Amino acid sequence: MTDVKYIASDLADAFTIDVEDWFHILEVADTPQFADWDAMPSRVESNFHKLIDLLASHEVKATCFTLGWIARRFPAMLRRAAEQGHEMASHGFGHQVLHVLTREQMREDIRSAKAAIEDAIGVQVRGYRAPGFSVTHRTPWVFEEIADAGYLFDSSIFPGKHGHGGLPDAPCHPFVITTQHGNLIEFPMSVVKTPVGPFCFFGGGYLRLFPYLMINTMAKRVRRSGRGIIWYIHPREIDPKHPRLQMPLGRQFRSYVNLRGTPKKLSRILGSSSRFCTLGEIAERLMTVEVLKESIVTAKG
Repeated sequence: MTDVKYIASDLADAFTIDVEDWFHILEVADTPQFADWDAMPSRVESNFHKLIDLLASHEVKATCFTLGWIARRFPAMLRRAAEQGHEMASHGFGHQVLHVLTREQMREDIRSAKAAIEDAIGVQVRGYRAPGFSVTHRTPWVFEEIADAGYLFDSSIFPGKHGHGGLPDAPCHPFVITTQHGNLIEFPMSVVKTPVGPFCFFGGGYLRLFPYLMINTMAKRVRRSGRGIIWYIHPREIDPKHPRLQMPLGRQFRSYVNLRGTPKKLSRILGSSSRFCTLGEIAERLMTVEVLKESIVTAKG
C-alpha cells in the first residue's frame, strides 16, 4: 500500500495540454484501433502549434502530456515546443484507460511512452497523466508503477465522479504519495465542491460549455482556498473543422460543444492570471526539504 501525505501549499496555476489527435476519444465504439492510427488523417500538428502560439502570446509555459505514439510520429513538433520552454510529460503510449490494462501492460505502456518522448526531445520526462483520469480503486498498484518508471509527479486523479474513472474520496489539493520507489507528487484535477458533488470547470467539455464569467468565478473560489488551478485542453478542442466520430448524442455534445469559441475563452483565461508555472516547476519546489518539513503531515484515516 502507498502512504499518502498531504501538502498544504499556495500554488501557481498550471496550464496543461493532453496532446492527442481528433480520433483518440476514449471508450467510443467508432474510435479507430491502434493498428489503424497511422492511416488516419492527422490534425494534431496544426492544432498543437496554434495552442503553442496562443501560449506564447501570453508568455505562458505549459505542461504537455503527450502520447508516446505522438512522440514517435511527430518528434519535431515536440522538440519545437520543448525548445520554447514548454514541459513535455507522458500521457501513456496507446491511450488506453488504466482499468482495462493489467499491471504488466500498464508498466510497459508508461515506460514505452517515457522512452519515446525522451528520444524525441532529448530531455528527461518527469510527469505522467493517465488517459481519461482513469485511476480508480480497481488499480491500487498504479502509483507504485508510475514511481518505479522514474516519474517525479503524476496528474491522473479526478477527485470526484468521472466518465472514465475518478476517486471521489481523494484530496482536492496536491499531495505526496510515498511509494517503495520514492515520493511521487500528485496533482489532482481542480474541482469545486458543489451541492451535487465536486465539479470541474477548468478543462475539456466543462471549459467549453460554461461561460467565461462562471469559470472565472469558480477559479477565484479555488484560489481563495490556497490552491492553484490545473487547466487542461486537447488540441482538437480548438478545431471546429476536425472530423467527427459516431457516438451517442450525450457524448457527442460533451465532445464537440463550442469548439469554435474555445480559443477566445482560452485567451481570456491565460490573461486572467500572472501565476502560471509548469507542473514540473511546482513539483520541484514542493519536493525541497524545506517545503516537506513545513507542509507535510501524515494523513488521517
